[in-house]
Amino acid sequence: MSIYITGVGVISAIGLNTEENYQSLKDQKTGIEPLQFFPSEKEILAGEVKLSNQELIQQHNLTAPISRTSILGLIAAKEAWKGNEHNSQIRTGIISGTSVGGMDNTEIYYEQRLNEQNPDISLITTHDSGNTTERIAAELGISGYINTISTACSSGANAIMLGARLMQQNKLDRVLVGASDSFSNFTEKGFRSLMIYSDEWVKPFDDNRNGLNLGEGGGFILLENKKSLDITNNKPLASLVGWSNTTDAYHQTASSPDGKGATLAVEGALKKANLNPSDISYINAHGTGTPNNDLSESTAFINIFKDKVPPFSSTKAYTGHTLAASGAIEAVYAVLALQNNVIFPNLNYSIPINETKLVPETQWNDRNEVNAVLSNSLGFGGNSSSVIFKKV
Repeated sequence: MSIYITGVGVISAIGLNTEENYQSLKDQKTGIEPLQFFPSEKEILAGEVKLSNQELIQQHNLTAPISRTSILGLIAAKEAWKGNEHNSQIRTGIISGTSVGGMDNTEIYYEQRLNEQNPDISLITTHDSGNTTERIAAELGISGYINTISTACSSGANAIMLGARLMQQNKLDRVLVGASDSFSNFTEKGFRSLMIYSDEWVKPFDDNRNGLNLGEGGGFILLENKKSLDITNNKPLASLVGWSNTTDAYHQTASSPDGKGATLAVEGALKKANLNPSDISYINAHGTGTPNNDLSESTAFINIFKDKVPPFSSTKAYTGHTLAASGAIEAVYAVLALQNNVIFPNLNYSIPINETKLVPETQWNDRNEVNAVLSNSLGFGGNSSSVIFKKV
């Protein structure tokens, strides 16, 4: 059964919609800058969406209480949904992922409480991870199936996979899938405690990489089967052909140095897609810029592709690491790559990783046909996920 992508939506540090994101990628313009809207004990670099909560709420006519994670998710989901109508013949669902949920509001509540400032109890009603999914579902009128996934940095990719599996099992005809996460003090301090947050601009796949920059945002794609397409008459943008997730259980927060988890995930996705490694035109890598991840992931590339690794790059030097949202945002970028026959450049690269010697794409490349894109998302606990998108 074919699974088509008929809508995409994204908001990130490099743009408030899909068009702005694509233009920033083309201009090689990073969105990683000193924080504006979140207080921090020191000046840090992060991929922050460039509008305050109030500005975003006013622009999109949203009502409080609402977390920033929900705001970002709603904006991306509405763009991907793009006014689709409901039909009793189309079984429709939504699956959304998040890591921090409404942590941004919860932090405000506890600060108020600790300072005895008559805390606003409504803030913590937005805390749980499912709140964003329920909010999007209510706004868009989706009630057939509603689910939330929280598997750290692979959440967005796993939301896409679950949607595809439900469609293949003939349980749904149309699924809005994606993820969102906002910046929070909790995540900043958490990654600092792991000693992998960089005070410099992130350098994916560079031998001198020294850590990640966090980001925030949301990404969603709309999946439809042939039955749904026949009713909606939507135009397919791309197809989802392969997916796989694995857990190597090597370490709570580190990937296995031999790339085992990522290797198994990519192999599984290729098998599902009935593709050979040589069929992949471009890899949008997880590429966090941490010493462990980039070595493990590039080792997996060699395990799979041997001496013919396809062009690859990480877009996290544009957006920062958006945690749960990263796989969903990068799924949108994969669709853009297919539509425009482009391979996005890897910013801040200068020296190949000593152990693997692999060189990412560093220039805007629209000279080659892009027919199949592999997108990786590697989460804590060895949760490795790979999805493959293809031209229709």
